[in-house]
Amino acid sequence: MILWMGVIALLPLGLPLGLSTAGEASEALPFGLSMGELQTWTLVYLGLSSLAFVVVWVLGYLRR
Repeated sequence: MILWMGVIALLPLGLPLGLSTAGEASEALPFGLSMGELQTWTLVYLGLSSLAFVVVWVLGYLRR
């Protein structure tokens, strides 16, 4: 159990608190994705959420 800024977090045994090499990070990617696939899907998500943000603001401006 770790107390950090008033928040108590329970850490299971074997969970690293930090990574020392890039190789360790590539072994722990979610959903079995490669680094390139993760970057691609991250950019797709950011692009779609940015587009939705702009659409909401434009619709709000036009309805005013």
